[in-house]
Amino acid sequence: MRIGELAARTGVSVRALRYYEEQRLLASERTASGQRVYPESAVERVRLIRQLFAAGLASKAIEPIMPCVVTGEVVPELLERLRAERERMDAKINELIAARDKLDAILAGADAAAHKGRPCPR
Repeated sequence: MRIGELAARTGVSVRALRYYEEQRLLASERTASGQRVYPESAVERVRLIRQLFAAGLASKAIEPIMPCVVTGEVVPELLERLRAERERMDAKINELIAARDKLDAILAGADAAAHKGRPCPR
């Protein structure tokens, strides 16, 4: 598929796909006229890249992971980095849960105040 179709199917801009290639996160072949052509598997690969970016990983951290996705093999040095990233994600998830719990308490207080006809406590 061409770059425009991959962009449409993944919701990622053409510019971002080119960036992914520059960072060696994604690969394409070129036609005789120089246009990028991607395999069907690129759709899932782009989705994974987006998930990893959303989780806070930088492209430098994602690049060594990508061959492992294809082969399923991981070298010990990479395992340690992946474990560290997972711990970082867990810490961030716990922070987000704590923030959500505080918002829930504020909302519950506001709802209770609204039902009693009072303004939300400050």
